[in-house]
Amino acid sequence: MGKTVNKKLKLGFGVLKSCPYNRNSIVRDQSLSKTGKTTYKKLKGSQNLRQRLVLSTLSSTPLLIEEIRAEDTWPGLRPHEVSLLRLIEKVCDDCIVEINETGTKLKYKPGTVMGGKNLVHDCGVSRSIGYFLEPLILLALFAKKPISIRLKGITNDSKDPCVDTFRSTTLPMLKRFGVPSEGLELKIESRGATPHGGGEVILTVPTVEKLTAVNWLDEGMVKRIRGVTFSARVSSQFENAMIRSARGIFNCLLPDVHIFTDHKAGPQAGKSPGYGISLVAETTSGSFISADTAVSYAQIGEVGEIEDEEKRVLTPPEDVGEQIASFVLEQIQQGGVVDLTHQGLLFLLCALSEPDVSKVRIGKLSPYGIETLKSIREFLGLKFSINQDPSTGTLIFLGMGCGYKNVSRKIS
Repeated sequence: MGKTVNKKLKLGFGVLKSCPYNRNSIVRDQSLSKTGKTTYKKLKGSQNLRQRLVLSTLSSTPLLIEEIRAEDTWPGLRPHEVSLLRLIEKVCDDCIVEINETGTKLKYKPGTVMGGKNLVHDCGVSRSIGYFLEPLILLALFAKKPISIRLKGITNDSKDPCVDTFRSTTLPMLKRFGVPSEGLELKIESRGATPHGGGEVILTVPTVEKLTAVNWLDEGMVKRIRGVTFSARVSSQFENAMIRSARGIFNCLLPDVHIFTDHKAGPQAGKSPGYGISLVAETTSGSFISADTAVSYAQIGEVGEIEDEEKRVLTPPEDVGEQIASFVLEQIQQGGVVDLTHQGLLFLLCALSEPDVSKVRIGKLSPYGIETLKSIREFLGLKFSINQDPSTGTLIFLGMGCGYKNVSRKIS
């Protein structure tokens, strides 16, 4: 890890919080034992850190995680994980974060999610902004005040969902759970590709009192394809090549295909050259199936000459467009109302919804979705039923929400 972080903030005990198991009550912090000592939920390993921190915060469960990459060559928390903890500190009040010298042990005692306007956070360049958006929006929905925050870093890469996919697919999905459209927005100020980033987005999220349960079984038929390409510090012709190859696949299947371009130059292009594409298929039932990727490389003169071998590794824009278009079709063929990337978020929203049964159709269960279900069981004590529909081969997800209520918003 680049540097060791050992930060401790003072916490005032007896903070009021909402109880996820009894939606009509307000209880005092139950993490305190009769002796006045804090009782921590003990876990091991670095997996599912984002979900663990979100669920720990919303359920007011102090967390102790040990053996974080203890056997790795570079043990401990990674820079992006430390940055996520700093982000949580910015949107929460009275939380404690303690990390040991090697970064292999984390103690986290959650506070109250406050929200606020004109917040700024630098996500760094270890992971893209998409890594931070999912946990941030889950916390923001249950904040005391609506959140408006400027996030700086990498907007597009091949590892995490890009900001375009978040805007075109994730935000519409939230509306199904009762999140109002007003005040829900992601504005892309500038692009930032790996390795040096330089991108900026502004996220605004309204607060909700509760999330509504969903009955989301109808996949519908694909009625249109939308998408956006981006290019930064490279020729805009890269975007045209990606669009031609993607349309070459989609135009054989349906006529309503529109892929927009977003060429950036100057300060809005960030600090590294790159290009990429985000595609989303919208169905007649209001489902969105998306996929995206980005290609980038170090700028000559910043980190030295690029070797000829590295240049050959870069995927041509024509292949990028064709691969992502094909991947969208693969996910549509698998079935389900969401793509694999959004399974984890879907399960979390269902778990935090009102105490009613949610029914959702998904394709194959992703590893990320499985780990999310494990985290939900650990922190909320909820178990869900997943059965296969023999007629389609898809899976029917069935579960009761915990009835989580945003008490802070109600009394503010």
